[in-house]
Amino acid sequence: MLDTNSDYKPKLLFGEMLIQKGLISEDELKIALVEQRKSGRKLGEILEYMGFLTQDALRDTVGQSVGFRTISLAGIIPDAQALSFIQEPFARAHKVMPVAYDAEDKLLKVALPNPEDIITVDKLRRHIQNRDMRLDYYVASEKEILETIDQYYGYELSIDGILKELETGEVNVMLMTQEDKYSHPVVRLANSLLTDAVKQNASDIHFEPEEFFIRIRYRIDGVLKQIRLLHRSFWPALLVRLKIIAEMNISETRLPQDGRISLSVAGRRIDFRASAQPTLHGENIVLRILDREKGIVPLKQLGLQADALQEIQYMMAKPIGIFLVTGPTGSGKTTTLYSILNQLNEVGINIMTLEDPVEYPMTMIRQTNVNDDIGLTFSNGIRSLMRQDPDVILVGEIRDEDTATMAVRAAMTGHQVYATLHANSVFGAIPRLLDIGVEKSILSGNIIGIIAQRLVRKLCRHCCEEYEASEFEKQLMGKDTHEILKLKKSVGCQHCSHTGYKGRVSVVEVLRFDADLDEMVLKGISGRPFVECARSKGFQSMAMMGFRLVEDGTTSLEELARVIDLTEFV
Repeated sequence: MLDTNSDYKPKLLFGEMLIQKGLISEDELKIALVEQRKSGRKLGEILEYMGFLTQDALRDTVGQSVGFRTISLAGIIPDAQALSFIQEPFARAHKVMPVAYDAEDKLLKVALPNPEDIITVDKLRRHIQNRDMRLDYYVASEKEILETIDQYYGYELSIDGILKELETGEVNVMLMTQEDKYSHPVVRLANSLLTDAVKQNASDIHFEPEEFFIRIRYRIDGVLKQIRLLHRSFWPALLVRLKIIAEMNISETRLPQDGRISLSVAGRRIDFRASAQPTLHGENIVLRILDREKGIVPLKQLGLQADALQEIQYMMAKPIGIFLVTGPTGSGKTTTLYSILNQLNEVGINIMTLEDPVEYPMTMIRQTNVNDDIGLTFSNGIRSLMRQDPDVILVGEIRDEDTATMAVRAAMTGHQVYATLHANSVFGAIPRLLDIGVEKSILSGNIIGIIAQRLVRKLCRHCCEEYEASEFEKQLMGKDTHEILKLKKSVGCQHCSHTGYKGRVSVVEVLRFDADLDEMVLKGISGRPFVECARSKGFQSMAMMGFRLVEDGTTSLEELARVIDLTEFV
């Protein structure tokens, strides 16, 4: 007997679900059902064939109906290691496509038309013959799966294998301009290098031509690491391929160029911001990896210490004023700001941004690229945004007096403004604004607060070692030299590529403004009196916050000293 008090809802039929979502009409469903009775083919396949339903809409609806995530295989770059687990005959016979393999978690991502097909899933498990491996299933259309199998199986995907293939054959640059020619080894080499960098959690890829060779380096956890050296002969073709996919002019080699690449790597969309710079030995290419999944994270998952997070949330709760984030390039300012905007983002709030350039597209947020060439500067852009009825404005960077003044005036007129500024600490932000020409009278009372930020590498939990701090280290940390202080240091193992570190964490100092600090700004009081006033209200410097991370074993004192001037902030 059915329990009428329960929340039970009968499961909609697939066709009814499509109608309810407004994807097809009742007439289109009736036509497809007639054809299904004649042919015995699947309803979704027929709807797509007849042009009533797009492939993406079909895939997403199937995923929703069976309760699994969906994945688009269009333009995807599969993982060579993932392909090795499933042989081509099995993949083709059962319409299964391996997408990516995470060696650390022993997790294999697999795309198939219906993850609820128990027989196929059971055969897949027996085919892999690895009981320790976990499988993560995604829904993809049969057509996409078969096309991807045709495209990738049978080709060498490892970097070493592709290089060996290139050494034995000639390179035809014209073939690389055709996207369907995946068989070309240079195309696969470029894709494999980009995929490898993403898998190693790199933030940048450097292709650096020297006189006799090409150096490839990844920036991992803020530090450049040399990955490979390639013979100079590989560079012309590889350079052309990178410029093609970044939509740069391949015939222009004397001027700097910018571009953008968008690829699907390991089952998720990754953007690369490309920059070409002429150098003595040829064009230097640097790719900034923009991973939306890692770039936009909840504020509580940034790794901020509890008291710093609480201060930031208090600042976010103030509806009017300007909120400044300072720090050098690569210190995580954009990630912090996007996390804040992500938390504020809801239907009742109009958030608008001016960025140079937009790094991560966000739904419901109106984002604009600054373009100095056509006169769309930060200052002009703020004037325009003010006429768009915004509640929250993000200014990518305050560079000059006009931008700074417009940003503060926007805050004065009832808006919450977020902006980045180049300053070494929270105490350097106000002098910096005054230096570029902002009046003290409009700064006072309009600053919500300031965050200064750095990123430090976290010690690898598999190999870090405990040791007793030296007398100098105790003095540096403000500890009694007679007490025993246990700290941790880096060692290096296979889990961290023998660096001793894996991942990064934010170190921040947060200064929330109040009436006393506003009055000091108005009177032009800075330096030691300003710092002492802030500390009397509980302010902790970046060095103090970093020492807490050193004491709890998150990072090492050596790493903290690499990023933060401990003598300045103590």
